Amino acid sequence: MSSAGLEQLRAVVLSAPSSRPVGRISAIAPGRVTVQGLNRVAAIGDLVRIMTPDAAMLGEVTALTAAGADVSPDGSPDGLRIGMRAVWLGPATISPHDCWVGRVVDPYGNSIDGRALLPGTQARRLAAAPPDPVCRRALGGRLSTGLCAFNTLLPLVRGQRIGLFAGSGVGKSTLLAALAQRVEADVVVIAMVGERGREVREFIDRVLGPEGMARSVIVAATSDRSAALRRRCASAAMAIAEHFRDAGRHVLLLTDSITRLADAHREIALAAGEPASLRGHPPSMAAQITALCERAGPGQDDQGDITAIFTVLVAGSDMEEPVADVLRGVLDGHVVLDRSIAERGRFPAVDLLKSVSRSLPLAASEQENLLIGEARRLLGAYEKSEMMIQAGLYAPGSDPTVDMAITAWPKLDAFIGQSEPQGIRESFASLARCLSRRTGTAET
Repeated sequence: MSSAGLEQLRAVVLSAPSSRPVGRISAIAPGRVTVQGLNRVAAIGDLVRIMTPDAAMLGEVTALTAAGADVSPDGSPDGLRIGMRAVWLGPATISPHDCWVGRVVDPYGNSIDGRALLPGTQARRLAAAPPDPVCRRALGGRLSTGLCAFNTLLPLVRGQRIGLFAGSGVGKSTLLAALAQRVEADVVVIAMVGERGREVREFIDRVLGPEGMARSVIVAATSDRSAALRRRCASAAMAIAEHFRDAGRHVLLLTDSITRLADAHREIALAAGEPASLRGHPPSMAAQITALCERAGPGQDDQGDITAIFTVLVAGSDMEEPVADVLRGVLDGHVVLDRSIAERGRFPAVDLLKSVSRSLPLAASEQENLLIGEARRLLGAYEKSEMMIQAGLYAPGSDPTVDMAITAWPKLDAFIGQSEPQGIRESFASLARCLSRRTGTAET
């Protein structure tokens, strides 16, 4: 065993306590058990191990009263009985290590890819505080994504946090995989929250591929796992990203999806007695999401940065639903994927006019901003008159801007869907060629 492996093993042995407080189950309800004897030592978010006859079951403390501690178990309560022992384990932590790159783990840091995995030497709390807002750096330089739309019209910069809003089946996973493979980053951390079990292996083998997996750490909690484990998945991925950020690396964090995180939080909050208010979501949902998002972004001093992409499943393209509305308000940009665009075969199905990158205009030069503005102007003019154009009611020459938009639209639409790997300079040159006859701008 290598010296690093021995150090990791030594840390595991030294961190094992000689004794732990023990309580007893006093009440059992759907999604919640009450444990007596731990309410004086446990805190909200701490872990508890319930000692069942077959195997131990982990749970998370969700509420504390004078009578006991409410615990959300990580498995089915079937088989639990009054009087069973529950051992307090302390705060929820994870101990990432550089050797985790290329591996698949659960939210506890246990390997789920069939190979042995040792924890790191430093335990990190899942509910960590974000960097000091006064000391953290500003957004960094523009990143090459390999996708023309994100290299130009929707630029992604180092330390930026953006949301990817999409319905089911419009190419969200494929776009995430393309970003995971092509965005400039040292390490990619991917949180798969509530995904179907078969999709995890499919994402690794067919979508992400060996090239993407070689620099990635995947944290997965599938849809059959408990609400507590699904909610913990995003926090565990963030803690792993913070480990690499603190080592001075640039981390790309992909969280799929915040909607399933909010659903898991709703299950736990309602079981703990919190009332539903925001279309069924508890008031604490907003704080849960914003606290997670604020941990991403630029680091401070000699730290690296976490560039984050959070996905949201929007039913019926409703951008005003609570999860989408909360997330849109705290991020540095949002990208909307439109089903109608996907149905006509253009991928990525980005609706440019509904999408925005708040890194602009600083992320682009004056010349580049002119190109971006002209492209948006023509796309907006075409969308405004599209019904008349398609119905044959528009008479050429009625509006010079619409005439230019009709000529430019096929090229711009193809440009947005162009996914062959290109650098930023080449992507802007392609955009200039699409607009050169209408703007009078030379190709760059």
